[in-house]
Amino acid sequence: MVRIDLKPISVNTCWQGKRYKTKEYKQYESVCLLMLPKMKLPEPPYKISYVFGMSNILSDFDNPVKPITDILQKKYGFNDKHIHEAHIKKVKVDKGKEYFEFEIKKI
Repeated sequence: MVRIDLKPISVNTCWQGKRYKTKEYKQYESVCLLMLPKMKLPEPPYKISYVFGMSNILSDFDNPVKPITDILQKKYGFNDKHIHEAHIKKVKVDKGKEYFEFEIKKI
């Protein structure tokens, strides 16, 4: 598992209306792209696993999935249409200790 110590961003804070990324999401994407390690992915299809460390456990578990997946696609050059299986888990953490972990495997 790869761990990034950065609070998962909610899909609700990513776009203005239907088409425009918010300033907050653009900044988050830039920081995240710099923090993600270099890695080579296997050939698709993929299984992806996420763990989201969230201080607000009332947040929907799938809220950060789309923005994080889009950032991973940008970094690693894959298309999410090749993700055939996913595992998503959220974990309660203290405020300021938020993170996300991911793993991408070949099925």
